[in-house]
Amino acid sequence: MAAYLEFEKPIAELEARIADLRSTASAGSLDIDAEVSKLAAKSDKLLRDIYAKLSPWQKAQVARHPDRPHFRDFIAGFICGFVPLAGDRAFADDQAIIGGLGRLGGRKVMIIGHEKGDDTASRIKHNFGMAKPEGYRKAIRLMELADRFGLPVVSLVDTSGAFPGIQAEERGQAEAIARSTEACLALGVPMIAAIVGEGGSGGAIAVAAANKVLMFEHAVYSVISPEGCASILWRTGDKAAEAAEAMKITAADLLRLGVVDRVVPEPMGGAHRDPGAAIAMLGAAIGEELDKLVGKKPASIRAARQEKFLAIG
Repeated sequence: MAAYLEFEKPIAELEARIADLRSTASAGSLDIDAEVSKLAAKSDKLLRDIYAKLSPWQKAQVARHPDRPHFRDFIAGFICGFVPLAGDRAFADDQAIIGGLGRLGGRKVMIIGHEKGDDTASRIKHNFGMAKPEGYRKAIRLMELADRFGLPVVSLVDTSGAFPGIQAEERGQAEAIARSTEACLALGVPMIAAIVGEGGSGGAIAVAAANKVLMFEHAVYSVISPEGCASILWRTGDKAAEAAEAMKITAADLLRLGVVDRVVPEPMGGAHRDPGAAIAMLGAAIGEELDKLVGKKPASIRAARQEKFLAIG
């Protein structure tokens, strides 16, 4: 059963009516094609109208939709021969960040990304995509391995932020995030990052300080969640919508500000309505950006990446 967001309720009602009509017709001999076509057209128009004017807060809800494609879906969709590489060689293997070797369009790459999970058991296993220090240290290990063998790095970002628990702080969460960000900036191979859902705080930038940063149309990217910002500024999470508006968290805002380099369109109604199409569009966009960078000298790649981030703001 499809999961509908609060602002999608009118669409849910229309699609429920269409399903009821089809169910009735299958039980008898009623010809309801004309009525179904009419309702389907109305539903399609409503969907387009709603998604054409989403507020930043509504985009945040779309970015968090449980049916959006996750890291493993992208791997299955556009990476061939994926070989996972586990552990940070120091403490543990953090399942919130997954990485490994594979081929994107025939090109060997190192791909790293957050995995949130898609049901209760997997969400607990992957800690809802909130990485601990060992996750970022694994990312550093894989980036350094890619650099050593001349492999481009691709990262897929989807996290509300790094894990804030006391265990993570005891093991040096801030230091791990800083060193992972430093590792991105130091790479002599091309790096492409894509914000595919939520891009939250240092937990996101730690694997997104890339030559080119792509962002899905309905993804969000910010230094803190709208709820967190509202709780600090207004002492209540009820003003999350106002915070989202003020923080400029949408792809269109961030493209205009120069924080991201390219917005990847999503199927009408969001990536959760047609994950296959969304995955294909992202894979093609990443491939196009890699084509522009492959063959450049390490010093040039490194300098361009550092200049890009120094120019922000």
